[in-house]
Amino acid sequence: MAHAETSLNRLAASATTHCLTGCAIGEILGLVVGTAFGWSNFATIVAAIVLAFFFGYSFTAVPLLRSGLALAAVLPIAFAADTISITIMEIVDNAIVIVIPGTMDAGLADALFWGSLAFALAVAWVAAFPVNRWLISRGRGHAVVHEHHAH
Repeated sequence: MAHAETSLNRLAASATTHCLTGCAIGEILGLVVGTAFGWSNFATIVAAIVLAFFFGYSFTAVPLLRSGLALAAVLPIAFAADTISITIMEIVDNAIVIVIPGTMDAGLADALFWGSLAFALAVAWVAAFPVNRWLISRGRGHAVVHEHHAH
């Protein structure tokens, strides 16, 4: 039983980190582009969210496509594996970035910008981990992706 719990925790941690990597790339890119171009806070957050979902799904989809699965088969797998996790991460990290005073007005050279973003992403990982663990324990989420990696 202890080994199963450890394996489940490791798989959930791996899935959460995998998801966070894609989300973080999109989130950072969206915030950097919005900040560099002087976009409004709303436009910057929308760009960050759209890119976070794009990269989050891409990190799941590309290896499945490379394994020979068709796009029509890959898209539902990626959506099922990542949507809940990405949504949680985006709600948490964007809420934190918005709530920390001055973050959305900080420039790219400001430690406040990068420190707030790093903190927000770390908290987002913590928020998504139990949900990913629960999904995997029920054969959902990244458990579906791992079924395809095994074949």
